[in-house]
Amino acid sequence: MLLDADVAQYVAIAGAGLGAIGIAAAATCAARLRRLRRTYAGVSRAAESGDLLADIARLTEQAGDLRVEVGYLRGEVARTQSELSDAIRHVAVVRYDAFDDMGGRLSFSAALLDDSGDGLVLSAIHSRSETRSYAKGVKGATSTLPLSAEERQAIGYATRSVTRDPGRVQVAEAGDA
Repeated sequence: MLLDADVAQYVAIAGAGLGAIGIAAAATCAARLRRLRRTYAGVSRAAESGDLLADIARLTEQAGDLRVEVGYLRGEVARTQSELSDAIRHVAVVRYDAFDDMGGRLSFSAALLDDSGDGLVLSAIHSRSETRSYAKGVKGATSTLPLSAEERQAIGYATRSVTRDPGRVQVAEAGDA
């Protein structure tokens, strides 16, 4: 049975393509085999001279040292996290006009809290003739002293920053939600 000339041409092209792929695969395998032989020869020389066992012993000792170091660092991280929970990291400021005849929102209440909601609220009430400052202690995001709406708002913003972005100062105008 004779093949059509066009079919024979396509079969020849496909065969040439498969042959080229085979040659490329063989060249890749030969290069990998050369690298593997070089590596094996180096390991064999080290094993014959006793260096391989010394290297393994040295690496094992280093791994043990690293385990000790990682254990130490885990303890340090836990200690740092514990210390940071008591640090003032949640700050919010609410600016407002304390009096109707004053503009510029020069009065403010600032909440400065740790992770437990403990800290203080600082307020400055600005009038035409003077500015008065007040500090109130905060425990668990509440105070034993009466709080103004702006002070409660500042505490609310600061306690919400516990879950969002500790260490970032939240600034708001009174009446903002």
